[in-house]
Formats: sequence, structure tokens, C-alpha cells
Amino acid sequence: MIKKILILTFCIFNFSFIFANILIPMDLSQTDHLKAYGVVYFALENGLDSKWLLNYRGGSFLIPENSEIENICRIRGIYYEKVSPVEIIQIEQIIQKSNMDIVYLEKAPNIAVYTLPESTVGKVAGFAGEPWDDAVTLALTYAEIPYDTVWDLEVLQGQLEEYDWLHLHHEDFTGQFGKFYASFRNADWYKEIVRIEMEMASKFGFEKVWQLKHAVAEMIREYVKNGGFVFAMCAATDTYDIALAAKGLDICDTVFDGDPMDPKAEQKLDFDRTFAFKDFTLVKNPYEYEFSSIDASNYAQLRGAEADYFTLFQFSAKYDPVPTMLTQCHVNVVNGFLGQTTSYHKEFIKKSVITLAEVDGADEVKYLHGNFGRGTFTFYGGHDPEDYQHRIGDPQTYLELYKNSPGYRLILNNILFPAAKKKKLKT
Repeated sequence: MIKKILILTFCIFNFSFIFANILIPMDLSQTDHLKAYGVVYFALENGLDSKWLLNYRGGSFLIPENSEIENICRIRGIYYEKVSPVEIIQIEQIIQKSNMDIVYLEKAPNIAVYTLPESTVGKVAGFAGEPWDDAVTLALTYAEIPYDTVWDLEVLQGQLEEYDWLHLHHEDFTGQFGKFYASFRNADWYKEIVRIEMEMASKFGFEKVWQLKHAVAEMIREYVKNGGFVFAMCAATDTYDIALAAKGLDICDTVFDGDPMDPKAEQKLDFDRTFAFKDFTLVKNPYEYEFSSIDASNYAQLRGAEADYFTLFQFSAKYDPVPTMLTQCHVNVVNGFLGQTTSYHKEFIKKSVITLAEVDGADEVKYLHGNFGRGTFTFYGGHDPEDYQHRIGDPQTYLELYKNSPGYRLILNNILFPAAKKKKLKT
């Protein structure tokens, strides 16, 4: 018997060197949390089945041993550990006995970012596309995760079906051009964006830009209904739901579309059509930099950067794997950051929506998630997690300086979410 045990031990010991795995820890030991997601994406692209160890060392990743993966980790400055089958068994035992779980990642998702294409806006105002950074584009670029850009043309031509995941950022689906009229109506970049939007509306036979944007919102709604994943930030969150509720209604003042808004538009809003929000009221003043009562930016500004934080909810990994994935982080409390839409008043959020993060002691939700049809949506308030009050024309945020940013890490959780093996998820 002793001889058999010794032989078995010897075999396991040697087996461990042949079939070691790569563990990418995501706790405070990780040197570059953001680039770690890019390595996992690369592994999936190259057919390497990967595992997401929910709540284990900050939501770590396990990848089959591969020399190319190791080289990439070294080149990109990502901390990793080689673990043997025996160590993997020990990890699995820890996970089994704790509020942890293993999610199998099977496919690198095709990613699209909805953004105004590079155009004459850049030529007249020194910007490429829109005159503000996009946190998701910055995160994807830094993590070296490939993506395509789409805009109204591609959406209305039905090209969203080519993608698993769609990002919406600082966009205005209400047709009010971001409500920048009061401050920027004489700026060259603003005039150029208005021209481009009106030209696109005319191309598709719409008299008004808001009609174009409502049609785009409907196509995105169908995309999600049919199984797509949408991740929105900043003004794209509330303006999207406002556009859904106002389908076919003119809620734009004369300065935006040449005629007054429907005087009864607010009474006609259909909250059954929205993803996340209900019972909100519109901000009708065209000179006010706000869309509706949903946004809680004013409260965040009163707190100021030194006192603005939000707290991630903790979920049961075994019973609620989806929200657990979306909240994986190496800290529970995250620095707040402003946006045109910073956070959401709880009273306007539908009961079916899952709160992922909120501001302690306030009625503000920062991060939320829900299902629609066969797909899902995730809304994240604020503009740039590492620039508290990023203004138009401010310098770009360089993520080389924020390799371990919790706020940016939440964005990248959403990138891998569609890669999870469906049959392993309980929704």
C-alpha cells in the first residue's frame, strides 16, 4: 500500500510539471489589472479555454499553460503564477467551500463601439471624432483588445448582428445634440456635429435628427432583445431610455429641431418600453445641461472629489454569477467620478433591475444591470473613472498611469461577460 501511494505521489508530482496552468491573480498582487483582461481575450481568440475564478483572489483567471501566453504576460508586465494540477485541485476545493465559483470562458466576443466616425470634426476643431475621451475605447486600446466602431449608418443597416457586445458612451439619443447648446453652440466642433447628424438623418429620409436617433435606439433595442449585450456609460444611459420612452414623440425644443416640442410629450412617455428607468420627468429647458430627473450629478458635485465614493455590492457567486462577474474587483469601495450623467436616483429605477454599486448614505445608484429579451444591458454612470471632472477638450487620460484602476476594471469585466459559457450561468 505504501509503495502504491509513493508511486501515485511520484506520478502526480511529475504530471504537475507537464500539465501546469497559468494563474493570473487579480488581487492586490497583480501588477497590471487592465492588461490582464487583454491576455485572457487573446487566449480565447486562440482557442485556449479559460476559467474565471469568481471571488477567488479578486476574480482571478486560469489559462492552460502556453509559452506564448507567458511571453505576453512578461512583455506586458502582467503578474502570473504557474500552478500544478495538485494546486488546481486545492484551489477548486477552496472555491467549493466558499462564496466563490468557476465560470468557463469559451469565446472571444466581437466588440463594437458606437461612436461618431473620424470626420471633418477633427479638421475644424482638432478632434478625431467626438471632442471627448471614451473610457471604454481607452480601456480596450490599453488592454490590447480589438474592436470595431459603428455609428448610425451601420446600426440602421443591420450590422449589429455581427457583434456580441455593443458599447454606448457619451451619446445623446434624444436628438438634442448633447444639450450643449447653451455653452457650445458657436463652437466649430458643435456646428460640425450638428451638420453631420442632420446629413445622416436626411440620408435615411428623416426630417429631424431626433427621428433618426429614435430609429437607432429601436434597432439597438431589437439587438438586445435578440440576445445582444449592451454596456452604456454617461449620457448614453439615460438618454437611451428617454428615447425609448419617447418613441415618435418630439421632445426637442425649437433650438434643436426648428419647432416646439409636443406640449403633451411628457404625459405620453411609455415607461414600459425602457430598459432601466421609469416615472422620470424631462428637463425641458434647452439651456440646461440636463436631460431628466434620472441623473444625480448635482448631489455628486456637492460631495466633491475628496468625498465621492461608491460601494460595490457583493453577490453569491454560485447563485448569482452574472452580477458577481460584473463586480469583480480588488477593492469594494471605488472613487467616484462625474459625467453628464453621473449616477441614478433610486426612485426612477425599475424593480427588475439589479443594483451593482451605489453611493452609501444616498439614494444614488452608480452601476446597474438587467435583462431584456434574450440579451442584457449594463449602465455605468460617469465619464472617466480616473479623471473626476473630465471636461470637453481636456487632455486624454493615459492608462499607463492607472494600471490597477478599479473604476476601469469594472468596464473590462463587461468585456468578458459575453464570453461566459451560457449553460454554466444561472440568470
